[in-house]
Amino acid sequence: MTDYTEEQRNELEAIESIYPDSFTVLSEVPTSFTITVASEAGEDDETVEATLKFTYVEKYPDEPPLWEIFSQENLEDADVEDILTLLQQQAEENLGMVMIFTLVTAVQEKLNEIIDQIKNRREEEKRRKEKEAEEAEKVAFQGTVVTIENFLAWKAKFELEMAELRRKRQKEEEQIGKFKLTGKQLFETDHNLDTSDIQFLEDAGNSVEVDESLFQDIDGLDLDLDLDDPDFHPLEMGSDED
Repeated sequence: MTDYTEEQRNELEAIESIYPDSFTVLSEVPTSFTITVASEAGEDDETVEATLKFTYVEKYPDEPPLWEIFSQENLEDADVEDILTLLQQQAEENLGMVMIFTLVTAVQEKLNEIIDQIKNRREEEKRRKEKEAEEAEKVAFQGTVVTIENFLAWKAKFELEMAELRRKRQKEEEQIGKFKLTGKQLFETDHNLDTSDIQFLEDAGNSVEVDESLFQDIDGLDLDLDLDDPDFHPLEMGSDED
């Protein structure tokens, strides 16, 4: 007859010596404890971690223990499901033998696989972004390849834009023409223009300055002018030939 209690007690002592820093007893009846396992360090010292909770049933190890993921760090939901499936498979394969160390070791290896997968996904994402950047740079350098289709599309768009520009310009010119008056219209609408020049001369009349030095030597000029002669015409001076 199997002494389940004895086997369970011996296994607990062995587990505690193997995982002294991560083994914690939660209760004695039923026997329940946790073991924390972590992956090896990945990129930037990142790790994934899981704390496994085990509870002995009365007939363990002939019956599998109860287990659950008590807590975890950096694991996706899919990773948690994979670990639980792995525990089920390992327990079925090891019925009749104490199996806690085997289960924990399997989870440890799975965590290492997960951290490698995370690293690979990040490297693939990095390569994908680098490739996209290279493609974008290549397109920017080469420019758009001109085809008949995209040229005709560009031409149609350009002609529409030019027609709209001409329409706006014509409308602006028409608006300006409505408010532009001719010289005649200005005089007809503003009667102050009739007397503006005269008023300017009158206003300036009292302030006209004469340079008297221009006339100081007028006596020395040979001016043979007969102002009393009725036939004298100043404009005809110098036109007679001797």
